[in-house]
Amino acid sequence: MSETPDKVLKPVDKRLANLNRAGRTKGVPNKATRTFREVINQLLEDNADNVALWLQQTAEGSKARKVGGKTIPGRAPDPHGAARLLANLGEFAAPRLSRAEVTGEGGGPLTVVINRSGKGRPEPQEGGSEPT
Repeated sequence: MSETPDKVLKPVDKRLANLNRAGRTKGVPNKATRTFREVINQLLEDNADNVALWLQQTAEGSKARKVGGKTIPGRAPDPHGAARLLANLGEFAAPRLSRAEVTGEGGGPLTVVINRSGKGRPEPQEGGSEPT
C-alpha cells in the first residue's frame, strides 16, 4: 500500500489558485451572455431601418428580377413569417421571462382575501378627497 504524502498538493497552474469555486451568484448573467446581448442590441439599433425593410419585404413578398443575366425568383407574401421574424428578433432584445406558478397552501388553490372594512386605510389629506 502507498502512504499519503504529508505535504499539501499545490495547483499546477497559478491561475487555478484564484478560481472562484463557488461559481456565479444566482441571477448574475454570464459575462459571455451579457456581451452577446449587447452586441445583438447594437446590431439591431444600427440596422433598424434595414430590419423594418426586411420585415416589410417578407410581409409583402417580392417580384422576380434579373441580376447579372440570371433571374432571381420572387417570393410570395408572408405576413405570418414577418411576425415570426419580429418575435424572434424581440427575444434577443428582451428575453422571455420564466413562468412561475402560484399555488396556495400545500399546493392547493390560491385563496385571496380582500378586506373592505376600512381599517388600515390612509387618512384623507387636507384639501384632498378620500381614496376610493
